[in-house]
Amino acid sequence: MKVIVAVKRVLDYNVKIRVKADHSDVDLSNVKMAMNPFCEIAVEEAVRLKEKGVASEIVAVSVGPKAAQEQLRTALALGADRAIHIDTSAETEAPVESLAAAKVLARVVEQERPGLTILGKQAIDSDNNQVGQMLAALAGLPQGTFASEVKISGDEGEGKVQVTREIDGGLQTVELSLPAIVTTDLRLNEPRYAKLPDIMKAKKKPLDIKTPADLGVDIAGRVKLLKVEPPAERQAGIKVGSVDELLDQLKNHANVL
Repeated sequence: MKVIVAVKRVLDYNVKIRVKADHSDVDLSNVKMAMNPFCEIAVEEAVRLKEKGVASEIVAVSVGPKAAQEQLRTALALGADRAIHIDTSAETEAPVESLAAAKVLARVVEQERPGLTILGKQAIDSDNNQVGQMLAALAGLPQGTFASEVKISGDEGEGKVQVTREIDGGLQTVELSLPAIVTTDLRLNEPRYAKLPDIMKAKKKPLDIKTPADLGVDIAGRVKLLKVEPPAERQAGIKVGSVDELLDQLKNHANVL
């Protein structure tokens, strides 16, 4: 069974985000970029499926600028067999919107015909949590979102995937017919680190480069970013000497009682 994994290039989660002086966007100059953590979980799950003999091939896909090939090489080092980069550099310098990314991925799914497509449930830069659901709708495939456990049974033609989802009331298990779309949650697995020999081998693995135009997809932006503001700084707290003083502060100053 072929498995497609979508990966996204984002700011490293350890980087402190800065807003540009003109408040037009987030400042990305001279900052470390990395694979989206939820995408790392998706790659790890695909590799584990291959180690179990369920998956026969893993294809990593990324939609973004030329620099996104770095994250694709990371996915190859972690265990993906080949990669596809949808290079958006010639068409836009802005981040690709969720719907455009879903349309591109839908065309890739149509061409590659995987048994399973795995995505991170959201990216830590935009936090939209949209692409997986939009992809399922555009491709006409069943979806299991926020997966904390994935079990596959049967062969590719008549196979099923059981997805345990984390919901407000606890856990919910849904059974989907393959092919299907799955988005990963934090507790699905613990991603491995790429070993140096695997990083060297990844340089020789195939990486195909295409453009949205090659797939017949228009990625023009439809949302206008007006302004970006950093969060307000937290004010310093105060110490109180007694319960009565605490109640007085909560009632007369914080206005929460």
